[in-house]
Amino acid sequence: MSAYLVLKCLHIVSSVLLVGTGFGTAFYLFFTNRQPSLEARVVVARLVVRADLWFTTPAVIVQPLTGVAMVRMAGWPWDSPWLLASIALYALAGACWLPVLWLQLRMARMAEQAVATGTALPPTYRRLQRAWEWLGYPAFAAMLAVYALMVLKPPLWG
Repeated sequence: MSAYLVLKCLHIVSSVLLVGTGFGTAFYLFFTNRQPSLEARVVVARLVVRADLWFTTPAVIVQPLTGVAMVRMAGWPWDSPWLLASIALYALAGACWLPVLWLQLRMARMAEQAVATGTALPPTYRRLQRAWEWLGYPAFAAMLAVYALMVLKPPLWG
């Protein structure tokens, strides 16, 4: 098996982990935040943070490493429109994802504190939740577009 195919396999698997874990955890936290059980929010928020650390973060690192290696091995020009668009969209998704990590950690701590003290969530939680959701929409749209660009490699301009 060629080194290129090994890299391609790693690239595909890490992209599936990245988008799949992100979408799956977002789905559960989104809907858990819409029901009254603070205990459920604590559990789900803790698991979402853990999944991001264990699965999403390594995938975020593997993606550009394998991508750069494949571009070099395949000899694609760095100014290929599909490649430039993919890199820009990946950067957009990353710019959304970094604050999402911070928001998830804050939300998890707030939920844990509310359960530990027997109090309601502070109003800040709802603001963080809205920001978390609104950052997720462009991040997921960007990653879906990156998938299409990686597979189709369309001549976008030029």
